[in-house]
Amino acid sequence: MLRVGNASGFYGDRFDALREMLTGGPLDVLTGDYLAELTMLILGRDRMRDQRLGYAKTFLRQLEETLGLAREKDVRIVANAGGLNPAGLAEAVRTLAGRLGVPVNVAHVEGDDLTARYPGALTANAYLGGAGVAACLQAGAHVVVTGRVADAALVTGPAVARFGWGEEEYDKLAGAVVAGHVLECGTQATGGNYAFFTGHDLRRPGFPVAEIHADGSSVITKHDGTGGVVDVGTVTAQLLYETGGARYAGPDVTARLDTVRLEADGPDRVRISGVRGEAPPPTVKVGLCRLGGWRNEVVFVLTGLDIEAKAALVRAQLEDALGEQRPAQVRWELSRTDTPDADTEERAAAHLRLVVRDPDAERVGRTVSSAAIELALGSYPGFHVTAPPGKGAPYGVFEAAYADAAEVPHTAVLPGGERVALAPPKRTRALEDAEPGALPDPLPDGPVRRAPLGLVAGARSGDKGGDANIGVWARTDDAWRWLAHELTSQRLCELLPEAAELPVVRHVLPNLRALNFTVAGILGEGVAAQARFDPQGKALGEWLRARHVDIPEALL
Repeated sequence: MLRVGNASGFYGDRFDALREMLTGGPLDVLTGDYLAELTMLILGRDRMRDQRLGYAKTFLRQLEETLGLAREKDVRIVANAGGLNPAGLAEAVRTLAGRLGVPVNVAHVEGDDLTARYPGALTANAYLGGAGVAACLQAGAHVVVTGRVADAALVTGPAVARFGWGEEEYDKLAGAVVAGHVLECGTQATGGNYAFFTGHDLRRPGFPVAEIHADGSSVITKHDGTGGVVDVGTVTAQLLYETGGARYAGPDVTARLDTVRLEADGPDRVRISGVRGEAPPPTVKVGLCRLGGWRNEVVFVLTGLDIEAKAALVRAQLEDALGEQRPAQVRWELSRTDTPDADTEERAAAHLRLVVRDPDAERVGRTVSSAAIELALGSYPGFHVTAPPGKGAPYGVFEAAYADAAEVPHTAVLPGGERVALAPPKRTRALEDAEPGALPDPLPDGPVRRAPLGLVAGARSGDKGGDANIGVWARTDDAWRWLAHELTSQRLCELLPEAAELPVVRHVLPNLRALNFTVAGILGEGVAAQARFDPQGKALGEWLRARHVDIPEALL
């Protein structure tokens, strides 16, 4: 058995988690996921200022407190904190180890940086598989840092190193990918961001651990005595996070999410079994970040009576003031957060949000700021803003491209400096949609009651570039029988009108009693572009759960 823990789900996650995981219980490998679409933009801007940067500096500070402890406990550390400069981070770790007097073998993985192939991109990085990580561990590395790899590669690499799986043992690899996907977002697997959070103590959830077996099956758990909860619901929620159809493609293997079976295996233990895998696709995903232009925003506070008229007035005034200097993109959004006869001023207020974008910094900076502030004494009664408008800031755009896997270098740089080139997969399989999952028999007709969907269904949503996914699952077989027939793509668009004019695809995952929806374009050009007030779509699922539908009384 291989015990793999996770201590980071994003750049900025709980700083003490590395120490907590090393001291909380037995581990063989400790992983850290530091990279996301927005993170790559942040690191790209760091690298513009200083070519020696481009990696997650937090990781170094965490190691300063824990490197000796990890060596004492013989725990390998594998992290993608290398970002855009894995070689630089590896050297920094060696320097740190020397200063601490801790003997440590450091290796890194590179080859993902394809920026030179994409003119105009700030960053362009391929999602590599776990083979480089495996080679580094097999060569005796105690710390392995990577650039952009598939999130699950932080787990498939150690599993291949431990069990010696061949590249065509797809079911075993797929099992490790599923375990890796559950671990990658840290405490989201142990009750964090969980729809049914009120039934658990989530003040400080522990980070997850996967006990991976040689056949690819695993048990998801956490260290004894840590907060949060691991149950079938929390694991289901994370499995649906930022996925799409039944075929979950990666550089190592395509995992069939419609074959995943979950079952309780004791307190805070969930067994994952039955996962089937297929050859990976012939292409690998490449994440591209570029600077899109300049952005600014002003939030006007509208209080008391005549909210709509106040919003119309200030909007007309500002549009007139901008005139020919109007930015290329102007977006207004009125949020009616006010309540009638409110007992505090804040509860009597609504927000009118103005967001502007333009290639010219001046058009979103001084032009907009001056126009807004000059209205202060000559606009609607009670005029004020949440914060003084600033100069504007650059924003980024994320998009996905695909490159032939055979043309993407994948290099393991071993502890002694030897460079090992990893070959691309010998066999590939073009990615195609799976056959739709079978629907259960519908519930018999009976009385219904108007109530929030979330009383009988959980949900979790997230972003993939400008698209969002919304995973919805039922907690009982009867609730699944109703949900599978009630929540069609058309019904989703009725409940979430923002999706009504966008392409929506529904995927059915009967083993998980779940539906997974992808909504194309709802997030504009991705999180870095800040196109909507929830730019990563994190709360789309909770909005859906709050919508009222006719629910069979037998389920309530």
